[in-house]
Amino acid sequence: MLHVDKPTAEDFKTLSAFRADFCVSIYLEATPHSQDSDATRIALKNAVRQARLQLEEGGYDADRRNAALASIEALDGDYDFWRLQANSLAVLATADELRTFRLANHLTDTVQVADRYHLKPLLRAITFSHNAYVLALSQKEVRLVELFADLPAVEISVDGLPPRSADAVDKSTPEGRDNDDGIHNAEHQNKLMEKYAAEIDAALRPVLKGGDTPLILAATGRLAPVYRAANTYSGLLPDGIEDSPDRIGDAELAQAARPMLEAFHQAQIAEMGALFETRAGQSRTTTDLSDAARAATFGAVEILLVDLDVEKHGTIDEDTGAVSFAAAAAASSYDLIDEIAGRALATGARVLSVRADDIPGDGALAAILRYPL
Repeated sequence: MLHVDKPTAEDFKTLSAFRADFCVSIYLEATPHSQDSDATRIALKNAVRQARLQLEEGGYDADRRNAALASIEALDGDYDFWRLQANSLAVLATADELRTFRLANHLTDTVQVADRYHLKPLLRAITFSHNAYVLALSQKEVRLVELFADLPAVEISVDGLPPRSADAVDKSTPEGRDNDDGIHNAEHQNKLMEKYAAEIDAALRPVLKGGDTPLILAATGRLAPVYRAANTYSGLLPDGIEDSPDRIGDAELAQAARPMLEAFHQAQIAEMGALFETRAGQSRTTTDLSDAARAATFGAVEILLVDLDVEKHGTIDEDTGAVSFAAAAAASSYDLIDEIAGRALATGARVLSVRADDIPGDGALAAILRYPL
């Protein structure tokens, strides 16, 4: 079963600002199939060995490093934890705390030790949803289906959903009624349909509240615009499935919805690219890592796009944003792109983790600035 602990932007800000004598950051490929979790458990044991070597090389206090590693090793005996997994696993630990995130996106195995957490892999989960909801809506029934990138769709139980629209909605104007009666009947049907849509929206609020998971509407006829008018969830996508959900199952709904989700993500990236080109003519962009570090430090970054797969190690001055590059990864340094992303988020920037081909300028990052540097 897929179980996702999706980090929020606030989680990222809090973790990015955290400092300790050492922080262990582990990211592993995982599986939502509990019967196949042994490979991830073995990978976690190997990651602990790598972390131990890095901690020993860093000369950290033996008792504190043993405490951190012991808390990670204790996960191996947590049956409930391994029973519910996702496609990737993040483990963040110090001598005093342990945090885990089970993620829908696929991440590359990595182990890092520094005085702060390595968080860039979490950015992809924050940037784009790897799941979505489909609201299958007709006059006969309504159901909420959750879809994932590479797993079967699952119907979500929602308390309070009306079982079907009022019978009057399906009835035509009876023969023998005059025109005024026909108009009144149509108005009555519209009101019943609006009431039906409002009841559905109210029932969905506790499920969708506080989230940003995209919602895709599958409906035909008058119900589609009526529901869109009643909807209060900001994540409802403008495009929907224009086919009656009465005729297609959950798997077919998910198959139709996945291209819409991908198109939505690509549209966001294209929008950022167009804005970058516009701001470039105003001297309000940079693809230079040192300039981006300085801009992020002083709150000048409005939007930041970063390459998830690129790492540049070193340090950034807390006050000036000046960059010192390191020859190789070490406990005395950290991923510079990771740190720039954290500083940008802390000052209200929007940060997106994207593919290399989606970054303007072909660099490791691209920043759109609030004002010229």
